[in-house]
Amino acid sequence: MTALGFLYPGHSAEDDYPRIEQLLGSDIRVDVVHTDIGEDAHRVDALREMGSPERLAAGVEELRLSGAEAIVWACTSGSFVHGWDGAQEQVRGLARAAGMPASSTSFGFVHAVRELGVRRIAVGATYPDDVAELFADFLRAAGAEVAGVRGAGIVTAAEVGTWGEEELFALARAADEPSAEALLLPDTALHTAAHLPALEKELGKPVLTANQVTVWEALRLADRRVNAPTLGALFTREPIVQV
Repeated sequence: MTALGFLYPGHSAEDDYPRIEQLLGSDIRVDVVHTDIGEDAHRVDALREMGSPERLAAGVEELRLSGAEAIVWACTSGSFVHGWDGAQEQVRGLARAAGMPASSTSFGFVHAVRELGVRRIAVGATYPDDVAELFADFLRAAGAEVAGVRGAGIVTAAEVGTWGEEELFALARAADEPSAEALLLPDTALHTAAHLPALEKELGKPVLTANQVTVWEALRLADRRVNAPTLGALFTREPIVQV
C-alpha cells in the first residue's frame, strides 16, 4: 500500500481525490487534510497568505500520522503566486515540516509537462487575468513556451467548485491553441477527474488538470507509476528517457 498525503485548501472539489483513488485501481491510498483557506479570493495577497508556512504546517502532523509517504500542497495559485524561487522555498519548508518528500500542484504541472515531452502549451485558468498570467510566468520560468493564456475572471474557489461539465468544456475550448501540444487547466477547486478522457478526445491532445497532476506528482515523489487511462494521457505515457 502506498499512502499519499494532500493538503487541500478549504472545500471545493476535494471529491476529485476519492474519485481518482478509485480510478487508479491499485494499492494507492489518498489522504486529504483541509487547510484553512482564510479569505477565499483569487487575489495575489490573499493567495500568498493561503499558502503561508503556518497554514500549511497545521495539517502536516495529521498526514504524518496517517502514514503518508509523500505530501503535496494541493493548490496551484497558492504556490505559483510566490514566484519560482518562493514556490521552491514553500515546498522545501513543507518537506522539512513533514519529514518526507513534498511538492505542490504548480510543480506538478511543470513535471507533468516534462513527462509528456511537450514544450508548447496553452493555459485555461478560472482565475482573473492577472493571476492567470502569473501562472504562465511560472511555466515560462520552467522552460515552457506558452502559446496562449485565457482567464475566466472567477474571484472565488467556492464559485469554481460549482462549475460542471458545460463550463469546464467551454473554458477548455476557448483556451486551446492549435499550435499548443497540451492544454493546462489549473485550479484544484475545479472538478475535472470525471472528464479527462472526454476533454482529450474533444481537443485531440493531452489535457493536464490541477487535481490530476497533484495526485500524479505525489505518486512521482513516492516512486510509483500507475497506468490509468481514465485519468488521461499523463497516466498512460511511458517515462521520457533523458539522454
